[in-house]
Amino acid sequence: MMDAMTLRIGVVGGGQLARMMIAPATELGIELRVLAEEPGMSASLAASAVGDYHDAETVLAFARDVDVITFDHEHVPQDVLASLHGAGVRVHPGPGALAIAQDKLVMRARLEELGMPQPDWAAVSTPEELQVFLDAHGGRAVVKTPRGGYDGKGVRVVSAATEADDWFAALAEDARGGALLAEELVDFSRELAQQVARRPSGEMRAYPVVETVQRGGVCAEVIAPAPHAGERVRSVAEEIGLAIAEGLGVTGMLAVELFETTDERLLINELAMRPHNSGHWSQDGAVTGQFEQHLRAVLDLPLGDPAPREPWTVMVNILGGPTEGPLEARIPAALASHPSAKVHTYGKAPRPGRKVGHVNVAGADLDDVAYEARAAASLFLD
Repeated sequence: MMDAMTLRIGVVGGGQLARMMIAPATELGIELRVLAEEPGMSASLAASAVGDYHDAETVLAFARDVDVITFDHEHVPQDVLASLHGAGVRVHPGPGALAIAQDKLVMRARLEELGMPQPDWAAVSTPEELQVFLDAHGGRAVVKTPRGGYDGKGVRVVSAATEADDWFAALAEDARGGALLAEELVDFSRELAQQVARRPSGEMRAYPVVETVQRGGVCAEVIAPAPHAGERVRSVAEEIGLAIAEGLGVTGMLAVELFETTDERLLINELAMRPHNSGHWSQDGAVTGQFEQHLRAVLDLPLGDPAPREPWTVMVNILGGPTEGPLEARIPAALASHPSAKVHTYGKAPRPGRKVGHVNVAGADLDDVAYEARAAASLFLD
């Protein structure tokens, strides 16, 4: 464990995840510095530098005066991560773990090596290979670009190989070549998420498994803990999360997105090695929120209790925001109408489909909690 007098964390990326690390960092006496991509981003309150995270010299200069580097996103190139590692900078999560989060084909292969449950999949480099996969899986499949996709981007459900022709054409023009990821179209009853924190010395803590509700490929709501989840589902989800964190050497927060099938099997959909939308409920609903937990983990400090404070917490994303006027102008009405609601804004301009904030409500009755969270969030929309 490092000296408690030198707690300085550098966050690469100035989005809302970095923004939400500011409050717990201040409470713990941690100096948080942010390398933002451009001025005025969500985490501008803590931005000590603006620069391109693709440039190794820029990131190395930013890292010079901090104890640990962590991330608001998983997109920092591997050559930049290697430069940090070669310069002796503590990086959490490390380059090896981030490589798995950055490339879905690598992720699928590593999960297969670990014996983790996941959908049938294949790397397909040509339309003919995709058609073979379709024929073997009932004529429909999910096709994904291996890198860069999120919130439904880079994902298609196809019933003919020609529906991915533009992606194959882009591969053909790329000197690096590569392949697309084809996955079976899973017949699932709902989506779940399991979060785990792991520190470099090996301590791990698991949060309760939660239910996530997606609309248009974007997370709209999270219910914590997942309703009607029996002991088997809860224990299997936790075992999966802990095994992945340990097997991949993740440090910091890990989120495992899961499909629960109609016969109550759990299959892994995606991984995120950072705080995650499915864990925003924990800011107000858990003894230790995910942002504080991430800071503790990357500094190798003792991890906090992830237990819920109340029987239920519901998180509702504010997607898009008002068409006229700033989002913040709606806060007084939301607070007055729903005093149990905790409102979190991201400092982003409203735009259709954009995540500009979220609302948390915790309490003893799930119906009441869900109503309050949804009603409060609706006041930020037209």
